[in-house]
Amino acid sequence: MKFLHTMVRVTDVDDSLDFYCNKLGMVEVTRNDYPEGRFTLIFLAAPEDVERARDERAPMLELTFNWDPESYDEGRNFGHLAFVVDDIYATCEKLMAAGVTINRPPRDGRMAFVRSPDNISIELLQKGEALPKAEPWASMPNTGKW
Repeated sequence: MKFLHTMVRVTDVDDSLDFYCNKLGMVEVTRNDYPEGRFTLIFLAAPEDVERARDERAPMLELTFNWDPESYDEGRNFGHLAFVVDDIYATCEKLMAAGVTINRPPRDGRMAFVRSPDNISIELLQKGEALPKAEPWASMPNTGKW
């Protein structure tokens, strides 16, 4: 397993980039708009991590800007921690056997979400290409929030 990124939701891209880049010194690595989902993802890295972030897509800070206004209470502006795993199905199976609820199953063979005992959302991503869709994951519904 390898740490990828931490995600926080932001309400103003310019203010956020001013803080994280101009004041804190982070560097913008990538930015993508997703019109179908109505959000923008901006990935930042610490100056000493820029080359690694570009090569490995880690370690980074992900800023998520949702185009539709939303009030972030109860810590909702903090999104998740993300890790890449060798086999998402085996990882989720191991977690379920240990009593962990899979909040967003890896239906697509690529991504799943679980929560820590303190309710921190954890994103698990399949290393490399997505695995072929497989049961019980393909038809498993979401549980709770992720």
